[in-house]
Amino acid sequence: METSTLAPPAVRPAPVPLTAEEVTLIDAYWRAANYLSVGQIYLCDNPLLREPLALAHVKKMLLGHWGTTPGQNFIYTHLNRAIKAHDLNMIYLSGPGHGGPAVVAGTYLEGTYSEVYPNISQDEIGLKRLFTQFSYPGGISSHASPQTPGSIHEGGELGYSLSHAFGAVFDNPELVVACVIGDGEAETGPLATAWHSNKFLNPARDGAVLPILHLNGYKISNPTVLARITPDELDQLLRGYGWTPYYVEGHEPELMHQAMAAVLEEVVANIQQIQYEARENGDLTRPRWPMIVLKSPKGWTGPKEVDGVPNEGTFRSHQVPLAVSASAPPAHLAQLEGWLKSYRPEELFDDEGKLRPEIAALAPQGTHRMGANPNANGGLLLHDLHLPNYADYAVAVPAPGAVEASDTGTVGKFLRDVLRLNAAPRNFRVFGPDETMSNKLEAVFEATNRQWDAAVEVNDEFLAPEGGVLEMLSEHQCEGWLEGYLLTGRHGLFNCYEAFVHIVDSMFNQHAKWLKLTLEIPWRRKIASLNYLLTSTVWRQDHNGFTHQDPGFIDHVINKKASIVRVYLPPDANCLLSVMDHCLRSRHYVNVIVAGKHPAPQWLPMDAARTHCAEGIGLWPWASTDAGQEPDAVLACCGDVPTLEILAAASILREHLPELKIRVVNVVDLLKLERSTEHPHGLSEADYDALFTRDKPVIFAFHGYPWLVHRLTYSRANNQLLHVRGYKEEGTITTAFDMTVLNDMDRFHLAMDVLDRVPQLGNKGAYLKQHLKNKLVEHKRYIEHHGEDMPEIRNWQWKA
Repeated sequence: METSTLAPPAVRPAPVPLTAEEVTLIDAYWRAANYLSVGQIYLCDNPLLREPLALAHVKKMLLGHWGTTPGQNFIYTHLNRAIKAHDLNMIYLSGPGHGGPAVVAGTYLEGTYSEVYPNISQDEIGLKRLFTQFSYPGGISSHASPQTPGSIHEGGELGYSLSHAFGAVFDNPELVVACVIGDGEAETGPLATAWHSNKFLNPARDGAVLPILHLNGYKISNPTVLARITPDELDQLLRGYGWTPYYVEGHEPELMHQAMAAVLEEVVANIQQIQYEARENGDLTRPRWPMIVLKSPKGWTGPKEVDGVPNEGTFRSHQVPLAVSASAPPAHLAQLEGWLKSYRPEELFDDEGKLRPEIAALAPQGTHRMGANPNANGGLLLHDLHLPNYADYAVAVPAPGAVEASDTGTVGKFLRDVLRLNAAPRNFRVFGPDETMSNKLEAVFEATNRQWDAAVEVNDEFLAPEGGVLEMLSEHQCEGWLEGYLLTGRHGLFNCYEAFVHIVDSMFNQHAKWLKLTLEIPWRRKIASLNYLLTSTVWRQDHNGFTHQDPGFIDHVINKKASIVRVYLPPDANCLLSVMDHCLRSRHYVNVIVAGKHPAPQWLPMDAARTHCAEGIGLWPWASTDAGQEPDAVLACCGDVPTLEILAAASILREHLPELKIRVVNVVDLLKLERSTEHPHGLSEADYDALFTRDKPVIFAFHGYPWLVHRLTYSRANNQLLHVRGYKEEGTITTAFDMTVLNDMDRFHLAMDVLDRVPQLGNKGAYLKQHLKNKLVEHKRYIEHHGEDMPEIRNWQWKA
């Protein structure tokens, strides 16, 4: 796409009113969009009303949302004019719930829709297909779904539009995102917080977001808060957030067209002046970016009344304002016909059903059309990351467990250099809710700063107008920014405390669904994966206690399609490096990486780690005693602390019962446990049985909730012999080892589990079990007296 050139900040004359001809053409375009929107909700035939409207022309099931649609059509029409007038590079985000008819209508009128769906042609047959498919079995949904060209935001779930908009413009200096925010959507926590994103925008390096608050007064059946506070209170609120609001209010079309055109001229000039001052004169003083408040009736231009009850301008216009069916009042059919004819379709479409050329000329051309802008199909713009050799950051491991290191501290050095290598132009960012330092990724600040455009005081660290790290104490904003960044063709990483990533459960849902659907759309291109690094984990939250202990995000993730989700639990730093490199190279997945941040034993040298991670699961011969024979028991582990405790349990058994044949299996890629028929990473039955056997007890120490492993392995041959230890919702402020004891996942319980399931051990097993029980009593007494774990726990090392 060609980029626009900024004009110098010259004094501009007051906006010239639209000519009568311009108003006529703009109004015609808007009427066409409204006509197409009503047609989508109601019609399956007779798309141009060439014959009297009959019930046979109306869908049997009427689904859709009208209330927000005419206002959005109005906005889209006027943005088209601004794009042409100022050569803007702009995309459109539809935030209000279920505003799909407007975005579909806009992209159809500009021609993009027919280009990506040739069967929805620019003629009467195409119009019939366009109308029929909407909210129809096998068709398209009522919001701006992935099937809609130009969309990077569905609007089905409310609250994320403004966050996505800012994510899209970071490091995207020529892009303007017009973000339409529903006044119902504005009541959500994520959207209310997202107004603060203007404190993180660099006008020299980033693009611009133009929020348009669509103040039409109602939600499904309630008034909206922002519509019922005084105009002065609303203005103070928006200015308090740091915006300069411009107002367009009314219902008379001609006056509204003039007002909207004039405001857009002022707003575009304001944006261009801010960017000129930053880019040409180096003025990075935080600006007050402009925004628009559009106050128009809900269901504008729709039925004024239905059955004698007001409709336009009320909550009753929110969805389908007029019931039309064999069981509805017969007058409704005539009222629908009158409504459709009020847009005068014969003036808008020619004999073939194509938009008349003088009206169509209002739309931009080529990739300047909002539906055809490559930023809304980010895979078209995606470039591979420049990645250093992750092996260069390896921890030297002369023998298993011989050294300790912080896993995330090690990978932080790798991420530091990823930021350096992708800084010009920036193509990679790290996002997090004020936890990058806490999560031991502080090495990234050797390469970059936190981007921050608010005040800076003397003792602040790593704050600057430009930086590759974005932090705000809102998981919603970090997730939304990252999603917008990815959807427009860039790469990133979200680091977060494990327990609190649940805050974005629903946002993850929506993004995973987007990825799944776009895989099925040929013209959509794959984007970079959404990568989570979850740390400060359940097993090392001893000082924060129960509130910070929840490993359940991975349970939630695994509900999504196998074609989309991946979950990794590397046992040490070298494995984390290998996994991180793999995830940053991947496309169109959600990758969840769970890793520890505290110093911990390191198990594998880099070559072994690379091989182990490539396989995703493996037998560790150096920790096993079965020597290629059939084992008496399998000790399996997944996660860093479970690996430590399984190896410690193995060492106890090796010392006291040297004749016992133990096999140790470590899992990095959690979905290896699933059947190969259910997940592309899953093991075949033969491979699974080769590792875990078909008839021997398996004691499995797992990072998360134990029933997740049972869920993944329920159909395996030895499922009845599988005994899983994991987090079972027991926690408090205690020592690190006591956290494992509270959940029966410590080395002593794990060793006893083996003794309970290998009956041939006889008296030897009984004496060892009593010894282990005594150790648990000794542990409890010690921590209560000393406030730390026993020396044999703190100083334990693996011995071959």
